Amino acid sequence: MRTWIVLLLWACAHISVNAIALSRGPVRRKSKEIEGRQDKGLLRRSKRGWMWKQFFLQEEYTGSEHQYIGKLHSDMDRGDGTVMYVLTGEGAGTIFVIDANSGDLHATRSLDREEKPSYSLRAQAVNRKTGIPLEPETEFIVKLHDINDNEPKFDKEVYTASVPEGSHIGTFVTQVTAQDADDEMFGYSAKLAYSIKEGHPYFSVEPNTGIIRTALGPTDMDREQREHYQVVIEAKDMAGQKGGLIGSTTVNISLTDINDNAPHFKQGIYQFSVPELTKVGSSVGRIEAEDADIGRNAEMSYSITGGDSLDVFDISTDRNTQEGILTVKKPLDYEKKKSYTLQIEVKNTHPYSHYMSQDTKDKATIRISVEDVDEPPQFEKISYILEVKEDAAVGTMIGSVSAVDPDMRRSPVKYSIDRHTDVDRIFGIYAGNGSIFLQKPLDREEFAWHNISVIASEFRHLDNPEQTSRVPVYIRVLDVNDNPPVLASFYETFVCENAKAGQKIQTISAVDPDEPVGGHRFLFSLAPESSVRANFSVRDNGDNTAGIFTRRSGFGRMHKSTHLVAVVISDGHFPMQSSTGTLTIRVCTCDRDGNMEMCNAEALTSSAGLSTGALVAILLCILILLLIVVLFAALKRQKKKEPLIISKEDVRDNVVSYNDEGGGEEDTQAFDIGALRHPEVMEDSKLRRDILPSESLYPPPPLRRTIVPARENADVRDFINQRVEENDGNPTAPPYDSLATYAYEGNGSVAESLSSLGSVSSEGEQDYNYLSEWGPRFRKLADMYGGEDSDWDS
Repeated sequence: MRTWIVLLLWACAHISVNAIALSRGPVRRKSKEIEGRQDKGLLRRSKRGWMWKQFFLQEEYTGSEHQYIGKLHSDMDRGDGTVMYVLTGEGAGTIFVIDANSGDLHATRSLDREEKPSYSLRAQAVNRKTGIPLEPETEFIVKLHDINDNEPKFDKEVYTASVPEGSHIGTFVTQVTAQDADDEMFGYSAKLAYSIKEGHPYFSVEPNTGIIRTALGPTDMDREQREHYQVVIEAKDMAGQKGGLIGSTTVNISLTDINDNAPHFKQGIYQFSVPELTKVGSSVGRIEAEDADIGRNAEMSYSITGGDSLDVFDISTDRNTQEGILTVKKPLDYEKKKSYTLQIEVKNTHPYSHYMSQDTKDKATIRISVEDVDEPPQFEKISYILEVKEDAAVGTMIGSVSAVDPDMRRSPVKYSIDRHTDVDRIFGIYAGNGSIFLQKPLDREEFAWHNISVIASEFRHLDNPEQTSRVPVYIRVLDVNDNPPVLASFYETFVCENAKAGQKIQTISAVDPDEPVGGHRFLFSLAPESSVRANFSVRDNGDNTAGIFTRRSGFGRMHKSTHLVAVVISDGHFPMQSSTGTLTIRVCTCDRDGNMEMCNAEALTSSAGLSTGALVAILLCILILLLIVVLFAALKRQKKKEPLIISKEDVRDNVVSYNDEGGGEEDTQAFDIGALRHPEVMEDSKLRRDILPSESLYPPPPLRRTIVPARENADVRDFINQRVEENDGNPTAPPYDSLATYAYEGNGSVAESLSSLGSVSSEGEQDYNYLSEWGPRFRKLADMYGGEDSDWDS
């Protein structure tokens, strides 16, 4: 305890003495400087007593004590302990320390140049007591001396390279590069030398550049013998001298393929068998050739270079497997040829020009055996065309088909017709010889061609559909002149009343379903029995048409409105066919230009050009309108009938409409007179419908039964009297001042009959010549009725 107290007191006394000395020192130095300035009269900079530039320190120090770097000393230091050295900068106080009294500089720990090659420090001498700098601060650098403590390192741990096989000695493969972290400016620590550790004798490396090259000739670098190589390259510093550090890397080198091998077959002879019914294009077999090359250099092509029947088979290359595919090019027939021998060749598709002098092809032989197959019958033709006249009799032979068994057995063949192609069974066939005959009559105008299918099968394979064959048979029906020509359409025209003789009124043509070889030739003429020879004539135009002409002038529409012209049409072929067509001509009133003005109903319809369909449509429209009217009337009847008198006004006049025109005095169908004679009807008292019913204080008196006389006139008289009494007894029945008169005109009327049934006939001969004297307005009537009877058409 006492010792610690003594030391503390000593330290305090020492600090106080230094403080006093520091407080006094600058003052004295200042006074000295001032005195110097006064003495000399000039200001001069004091000379620095010490300066340091750099120190050197060895890296990776392994000693136990601090490594000595150097000593700092100032000229101001007199050795009396008043000068103290202060160190600042990078690592000051931690990495670097200085002895404040002596100025010795040390490193506290081992340093690595590769981590930091130098340190910048600053040092200064100060008064120990006052702390005042005695000199300006000085900067210096501590550099680390390099030692060979880093081995070379390559850029990659594993390199990959390739070189074509067969390359010459010294061919460039790749280059490797290593780096050394040591100082290349100091000694040989970073001076590298490359060497090959593994890969002899195939490859070599240049010591200075690290370039790897081939070391053997083309024959030794064969990919087919060895494709991959692993080469180990070393890099040694110290220029490869003993004691240098070493780094290594691996280089994987592959030999790339070149087309230096020709394909060749695995065997010299190949054998295949194929059924004779093999379809064209089907595969017979595959042929494989070997090529030591790979990829594009191994692509090959096959071809047939010799043998028999070169056009029967074909060979191609499968691009995926490089195999040759043998296929059938033409149908095979065991009965004609049972075997084939072919010579084939294989070669590379892309040969290497450097090896073109070598034999790049290989050849082999293929033997193909054709297997016999039970084949269906074969027709001699692929199709048959037969002809038959349409008037051929049933049972007529049309033609025949023929098929044979291609097998060696030559089995007999049975023929039949596929009834799906001949549903009506018009044709038949003899099963033994294939002759086709007619079973039903033909009509060329209905079907000009018949297409049937004939089936051939062996008798021993009738139930096997796979052993049958078919052939189409086209049967053409030849035309026979068995149809007469007819008018091309229904002709209906008109002739004007003022038509002149020789005037053309219609052109007609004809049609014939027959098809003669030289074309149609129709002849037109007027029927011999025609009754219009005096009025019309027919002229053949020579081009399968004819014209209808008038033979006289002036036609009377009122006398005869319609003329029927019978025309005979015949063809000019054997046997000649003919028919008679009728042309309807109506007489119409026309203007001076021949335009129709007036005609009868039939002529108007025809002249308007209305077809049958249009007439039907018009009639349907009329019928629909009539139905609408009937329905409207029925609906009106169902409604409640309103009284004629809807007010209390007196009606003085009654209007009675009679819309029924009877048949005269003797007509009893228009009105049933029996209603007047029936006693019960006479007794019924019915209210009138033309008044509005109302309650009356005076009911009508009861009716009295009247004895009906037996005579007919008496019954009517009594009925009329009864109605008069009813009206007189009903005060509500207007009109009050009207007079109702009932009379009956029976037999023996003094009035003459108005019926035209008993009129004198006017069909007798009369003289109408007086019409021509009545003026121009009656000229038309004079022309119509003033002519002679001889001009009228019969």
